[in-house]
Amino acid sequence: MMKITWVDDDSYAAAAQEDRSAPRTRINVPARLRPTGYKRRNVFLRNISLSGFSVASIDRLPAHTRCRLTIPEVGRFDARSIWWEQGRGGGFAFEQLLDSRILATIIARSS
Repeated sequence: MMKITWVDDDSYAAAAQEDRSAPRTRINVPARLRPTGYKRRNVFLRNISLSGFSVASIDRLPAHTRCRLTIPEVGRFDARSIWWEQGRGGGFAFEQLLDSRILATIIARSS
């Protein structure tokens, strides 16, 4: 079992990490991920919720790496890396909760 540790004074980040119960929706949506200090990567979103997302098969990123997720024709969203696991990819927390209408738009792109 994977252990995730996040110590942060940011109340949103702490709440999002503690409440991992936000409903997640499995999706398969192409996107671009640009971690600070790294080159942009083409990724596929695997699942998404109002508070975060996961991507398949990215190179390892240190925890808390700030990133910008770009979903073509939807928008750009700031996030932080939370976990990474060999063969699974990585999980990220949005800096700001997604608006439910934006989440619905992203989910619809996977259909």
